[in-house]
Amino acid sequence: MNYGLIGEKLSHSYSKVIHETISDYTYDIVQIPKNELDTFMRLKDFKGINVTIPYKQEVIKYLDEIDDNAENIGAVNTIVNRNGRLTGHNTDFAGFLYTVKKYDIDINGKKVLILGRGGASKAVTAVLKSLGAGSIHNVYHKQADDSITYDEALKNHSDTDVIVNSTPVGMYPDTDASPVELSHFKQCGSVIDIIYNPIETKLLKQAKELGMTAAAGLDMLVSQAVYASEFFLDKKFYNNDADYAALIDKVVNRVATML
Repeated sequence: MNYGLIGEKLSHSYSKVIHETISDYTYDIVQIPKNELDTFMRLKDFKGINVTIPYKQEVIKYLDEIDDNAENIGAVNTIVNRNGRLTGHNTDFAGFLYTVKKYDIDINGKKVLILGRGGASKAVTAVLKSLGAGSIHNVYHKQADDSITYDEALKNHSDTDVIVNSTPVGMYPDTDASPVELSHFKQCGSVIDIIYNPIETKLLKQAKELGMTAAAGLDMLVSQAVYASEFFLDKKFYNNDADYAALIDKVVNRVATML
């Protein structure tokens, strides 16, 4: 394999069509059970890979180098193999930042709830901090030291301004599920769901019904893939934001027709 995606369950992935639209390389989807990850990573039989659930943190121990962005986040979603030397990057940061800017969501000074506390939530947290969020609270389904429960979120943080879903709740095929009831959050003005299949989750549908800004995960998925491709090929595609946005929109529109 030259380029591709690794993860435990990937039947829902559209990364192949995304990457092969971005550039002219072949991109493979490789499901790897947890007991086979070690063998795969030690063989290093790839030029560049993307990494998704549940391996974004697990792969770090196999790397020879990790860039500052990925190190600060504590998760890797892109790995490049240069002559047997593995370097880790995190393009989820750039992808989520692109989404926030595209939907013109104001983060500065705002209270934000992040639903979930996995690898994706770490990149989300890093972006929110860089944009000056007033407070950030991770919400988890059970008691944990680094998060609050959903009951605590309803009781103490109903005045949140922005909600980000970084959990798989609501993802295909369980599209009737939603991680929270948005009507409890009267001050919430924006909801971002990093799920991309379906494009509009039950959570986002409710956000629109309540007059909130609803940002879908497909923009994040495609934009992070564009930046990952640049790491794979060791080149910049464009020199300005407008050209990047045009490329991202082109790929988003192609994938949207398949969903």
